[in-house]
Amino acid sequence: MSTLLKIDNIRKSFSLGLIPKKKEILKGISFEVAEGEIFGYLGPNGAGKTTTLKCILGLIFPDAGNIEIFGLPHLSLRAKARIGFLPENPYFYDYLTGEEFLDFYGQLFSLARAERRQRIASLLKLVGMEQAAGLQLRKYSRGMLQRIGLAQALINDPSFIILDEPLGGLDPLGRKELRDIIVRLKGEGKTVLLSSHILQDIEMICTRVAIILNGKIISQGALRDLISEKILFTEIEVAGLAAAELAGFGQCLAAAGGRTLLKVSREDKVDGALTYILEHKGKVLSLIPRSQTLEDLFVGMVKHE
Repeated sequence: MSTLLKIDNIRKSFSLGLIPKKKEILKGISFEVAEGEIFGYLGPNGAGKTTTLKCILGLIFPDAGNIEIFGLPHLSLRAKARIGFLPENPYFYDYLTGEEFLDFYGQLFSLARAERRQRIASLLKLVGMEQAAGLQLRKYSRGMLQRIGLAQALINDPSFIILDEPLGGLDPLGRKELRDIIVRLKGEGKTVLLSSHILQDIEMICTRVAIILNGKIISQGALRDLISEKILFTEIEVAGLAAAELAGFGQCLAAAGGRTLLKVSREDKVDGALTYILEHKGKVLSLIPRSQTLEDLFVGMVKHE
């Protein structure tokens, strides 16, 4: 796959305080996003994720380094015309309806009226906002604003879509629907750069990630290369036996309503635990081997920095 976005050693500082003192936010970060992939950009609040995205989009200018999009300088109008962007905290004009809002953005891209109407109808359906098309944005919930914001990011049919914390403010169903939309966009050949701190969602849909901490990239690569597939422990949910009876096999994580959740750290004890449960008239409700997750990797890296 060819490289769509290339970031090479960018740095950015801001002057803060009454007596201005420079603080370096980005400390020479570099990564690449390949065409047609969903790339996850991870980091805690204040790590520099949004600053990076603003540099890519030309909303602020890096002090040093180089950014290329589609093989062009990132400030090129040809490159920008092929980008869609959803900010973390979108601010839209409150008194426009959802349909008027999307029509306004369509006009910014010089789309003909017939084409705007067709795209607006299609995008409202895609993000599940058809019923709210005539409602003013001031009456939208946080989740509804995220959905209509995604629709505006797609109004120009972009090849490259940048989403800054798009899953914030959404309920579990809304998050699943938005994940499905992002995967569908990838299926259409689009490239997505997804900045988020919701690690579970990143792990489900991204093929590669970069992790930023205190303005530095501390790890990047394919998830399958970063995350170990070794089984760390096994969780066994048991009914019909007291937690004390199972103590010799592992750690009791929870016990309620006649059920016990047992954590068995040693792989050689799993068979023994199962045999004991069945012989003593217990019931195995579930058995789940737990391997390393993106959250485990992320937390471990943050703790050691």
